[in-house]
Amino acid sequence: MIKTVRIFNVALIKSAEIEFLGGFNVLSGETGAGKTVIINAINFALGAKADKSLIRYGEQYCQTEVVFDVGDNQQAMSILNEFDVECDDEVVIRRKLTQEGRSDIKINGVSVTLSMLKKLTLTLCDIYGQSEHYSLLNEANQLKVLDSFIGEPLTKLKAQAEPLILEIKNAKKILEQNGGDERSRAVRLDVLSYQLNEIQKAELIDGEEDELLEKKKLFQNAQKIGESLSLVNQAVNGDGGACDILSTALSKLSHISDFSPEYAELYDRLYSVKVEADDLASTADNLLESIDFDEAERQAIEERLDLIKSLKRKYGNTYADIMEFYSKCQAEYENLQNFEALSKECENKISNNLKLLDNVNLELYNLRCDYASKFSLKVEEELSTLGMKGAKFLVNVTTNDKVLSADGNSQVEFLFSANKGEPLKTMTKVISGGEMSRFMLALKIVSKDYGGTYVFDEIDAGISGEIAKTVAKKFVELSKKSQIITISHLPQILSFADGNYLINKSEIDEKIQTSITPLDYNGKVSEIVRLTGGADLEI
Repeated sequence: MIKTVRIFNVALIKSAEIEFLGGFNVLSGETGAGKTVIINAINFALGAKADKSLIRYGEQYCQTEVVFDVGDNQQAMSILNEFDVECDDEVVIRRKLTQEGRSDIKINGVSVTLSMLKKLTLTLCDIYGQSEHYSLLNEANQLKVLDSFIGEPLTKLKAQAEPLILEIKNAKKILEQNGGDERSRAVRLDVLSYQLNEIQKAELIDGEEDELLEKKKLFQNAQKIGESLSLVNQAVNGDGGACDILSTALSKLSHISDFSPEYAELYDRLYSVKVEADDLASTADNLLESIDFDEAERQAIEERLDLIKSLKRKYGNTYADIMEFYSKCQAEYENLQNFEALSKECENKISNNLKLLDNVNLELYNLRCDYASKFSLKVEEELSTLGMKGAKFLVNVTTNDKVLSADGNSQVEFLFSANKGEPLKTMTKVISGGEMSRFMLALKIVSKDYGGTYVFDEIDAGISGEIAKTVAKKFVELSKKSQIITISHLPQILSFADGNYLINKSEIDEKIQTSITPLDYNGKVSEIVRLTGGADLEI
């Protein structure tokens, strides 16, 4: 629902703020005071066409800010999440227009496009009257209105259609992926054959690349390795090296080892060092002899690594990725080779499911036709109570076999005639603002499509007396689960409102300005008396 509206420099309004209630809100005031300006300002914030005529004379810009409570609106929350706009149950929409024609739109401080704004606000609010911003202009929404009226019987039929649609789409996808004309399949088979042969011929081994990289590292450091091992060998086993020195020391210690246990222990320890040194020298010598930096092997390693790199670039970053790609190619190759059998299977599946779907679609169509008559009659009855006794309304249900949807292939168009004897025509082309307001009120009552915010403009046109009282009672009924905002000149409607707002026009600093005043009980009574043409009343 709308919590707050803040308006700056819009037509006669310099600055105004309105806090609406959750139920039934009525704006009233003298003709020309600027009531419709408020509706236009809200409509501007919701995404209506930006017109520089909205900007107050002498100002450089106009701006409207509307604060919505969306805590219970899952569809709106989903759209906000899609837009990466953070929201804690409250949405602030701010739209600004400059004299240069520049428009700035923000949702919770995040800049958005006009199409993004409209996508969100269509889930938040509908304005009925002289407005482009009502969802019923969209024929897809007219289908939803009828389906909402039908309810559970239709839902059960749609549930039967969903798995059939999925089967058909999956079969078509398989045909698309593996089919095409004979030439296209031949080209694809050649590509797959090349890819399979390239991977197969490579005979990849898991972990092979790491081993080759280690060998490459050895080749790259061959000189350093050889010099180091030679130095170790010379230092340990060369003339005058460690082994020679240790042998001399052991010979000397052998002459005194019998003189004391300590000398014997020292001899044993030195002997162990000598054995380790001999082993170290032998190992270094063997490593030096095992080094075979063959240029041909180095070249083979380089080529193998280049091949692996090429395969990774084409088919996957890892061995597992390449093998997965290979398996998919192999499956597709086999499907293409056996295309005739696969095609026949898919075509049969599509044909069988289409037959079943045709039956469901026919049931959906018949059900909609049946309920369309009931719905049309109920709406006409409601229109009659709202002062449109000559109005005719018809829900025209047709089919479109090109449509493949779980909603069926039905199409719905609302036809309308405001006066007796006039032909029915597409509703959105012939209905006036005041007629649209009353029509939507009737529609909401019949369909019990409650929830959200509904703004009604011009609903007073051509009604008074008991009909006005009836309209007021309808608003009360609708406002139990929805927020209603309407302009009215009728005391019958004002008397039923939860929130009343008086729109005044006055001259300040030689400029006409519109102000908005919430009315308390006494103010409400005074405004009702004024609208009845009574004398000034002191409360």
